[in-house]
Amino acid sequence: MAPSPFTPTGLPRLCFLSYRQIREFAMPVVAEYAGRAQIEVVDGTFGGALAIAQDRVERGVVDAFVSAGSNASILRAGLRAPVATIQLGGFDLLQALIKARRIAERVGVVMYGQTIPELDAVKDLLNIEISQHAYQTPDDARQRFEALRREGFTVIVGSSLVVELAEEAGLVGLLAYSLASIRKGFDDALELARVARLEAGRYEQLHSVLHNLQEAVVAVDRQDRIIAVNPPMQQLLGGPGLRVQGQALDALQPALSLRTTLDSGLEERAVAQRFAQRDWVAHRTPIREHGEIVGAALTLYDAGTIQAADTSLRMMQRRQQHAARHGFGSLAGTSPALQRAVASARRFARTDLGVLVTGESGVGKELFAQAMHNDSSRAGRPFVAVNCASFPESLLESELFGYEEGAFTGSRRGGKRGLFEAAHTGTLFLDEIGDMPLPLQTRLLRVLQEREIMRLGATAPIPIDVRVIAATHQPLVELIAQQRFRQDLYYRLNTLRLALPALRERREDIAAIATPLVARCLARLGSPLDAAAALAPLLPLLTAYGWPGNVRELENLAERIAVFLLQFDRVDAVRYTELAHDCPELFAQPGAAAGAADLPLAERVARAMELAGGRRAEAAQRLGVSRSTLWRWLRELEGEKPQTATRDA
Repeated sequence: MAPSPFTPTGLPRLCFLSYRQIREFAMPVVAEYAGRAQIEVVDGTFGGALAIAQDRVERGVVDAFVSAGSNASILRAGLRAPVATIQLGGFDLLQALIKARRIAERVGVVMYGQTIPELDAVKDLLNIEISQHAYQTPDDARQRFEALRREGFTVIVGSSLVVELAEEAGLVGLLAYSLASIRKGFDDALELARVARLEAGRYEQLHSVLHNLQEAVVAVDRQDRIIAVNPPMQQLLGGPGLRVQGQALDALQPALSLRTTLDSGLEERAVAQRFAQRDWVAHRTPIREHGEIVGAALTLYDAGTIQAADTSLRMMQRRQQHAARHGFGSLAGTSPALQRAVASARRFARTDLGVLVTGESGVGKELFAQAMHNDSSRAGRPFVAVNCASFPESLLESELFGYEEGAFTGSRRGGKRGLFEAAHTGTLFLDEIGDMPLPLQTRLLRVLQEREIMRLGATAPIPIDVRVIAATHQPLVELIAQQRFRQDLYYRLNTLRLALPALRERREDIAAIATPLVARCLARLGSPLDAAAALAPLLPLLTAYGWPGNVRELENLAERIAVFLLQFDRVDAVRYTELAHDCPELFAQPGAAAGAADLPLAERVARAMELAGGRRAEAAQRLGVSRSTLWRWLRELEGEKPQTATRDA
């Protein structure tokens, strides 16, 4: 395998680009450096020299150039490559003038760039007449030479071009360079080549990394000139046929310029950008070496790809969420009704039989299902929940059973597994089973009987190992009588039955449920109030309320109460009567007249006893306390007012 042009091996590669005269003069030095570098010697002038050099650069066969005079200036201006200049020293010129004095008393000097004022002192020292001129172009050099020739000068000191003109005219041409100056030029070129190789190695590593990236990436140097680009970015900048390296990015594509990043040194991340009729997310990053900014990089991420990845991540998270988060420890309350339900659920969890969970909406049927799953031998396996009332029939069928590729128009390539397959070895929770369409009830019954499912469009069944827990708030027996629910499916699901109490049937649990709910919301809102102390005056209203939405309604009401409390910094400053606007249902109930929560204990007890007709059990229920607590309050208040006639029932 040939070495990459960006990472040359072996000796440094130099190109000595010059006129014939200086090339012939410098050959002894070229021979001296043959063991230290691979040296290509090429004759070229002005535009021709630049074209030759550009060809070498494009082919990646040179590390540094060596040249002198006009050639060196042209190469430095036109190349993105290191150029070592053979400098004309004062001693070099003095030696050339001494040699010229031996031939003639009048000497013409023609050099590239500008004249040398110090020669005026030298001419008196050497007792020689010197006429010096400077040129910028070949035509300019010829004009200066012709002027000297017409004035009778027979010896000309100057650059290679001038020496060549003198020899062609039959005059004496003396080169104004020394071998020492040429050696210095080659030493400089070797150092430039060494640095260039280090840079090339870094760029090659950068190219290797960028080439394997799917994102479009371009890197620039301190002058915003492109030093590295990967195929996706190359395509955006103009296609594979356009040579972009070395070009200024802001000139090539102003919208992508990194000038601001280079000047500010600040990183920009996740900036939306419209380019090439597409939406991108752009990252602009400065590149630093030893704390100094030496370049910058731009990465363009396709917005469509990011959106697709976001969708994929959400789907993956959804699959990962097929886990039960709650256990029996999540069930708050000590009421007898709740404890009976928990005891039954714990027994059911130790079996692998199906369970039908019944109860009003919002009593926590899925929470019980998760608790039974986590207390069973299937704990740690998938727990998949689906609400049968939330999907139309056709969609619910594909969600539950999955489908094969091509099963219907718009079906996903490769098909899709259903929730039964997703719940394999775990538990499938079918909420609102009473709302499942009759055709699907038939398919579900077959799955429960055969323990296998058939994807839509499939010809072979797939065995499954799934425990099914179903839940409903509807009276399934009445639905069977109305022929809206299959009787055989009901008996298959109703192997074990778990009836959950409504919240109004366990009012003594309300404080235990509401307090942590309000506490969490207050903490989230940054309120310092103590939830238990703030809720205490409201407990009579909370326990007296009927809670048609059960625990779910209590959760919502707890959020409203916490938001209401947010305006107060102390519990004793809370004006509970104002809560009637946010929670009118609490204050609309019997016994919840305006200010009820603010009444002294004696008045609240008296009001409850009056509304209960003297029945202590009902009064305790209205107050949200146990009968023993009410007995204690009555004994404490006995001496403060006449005793109220009471009955236990």
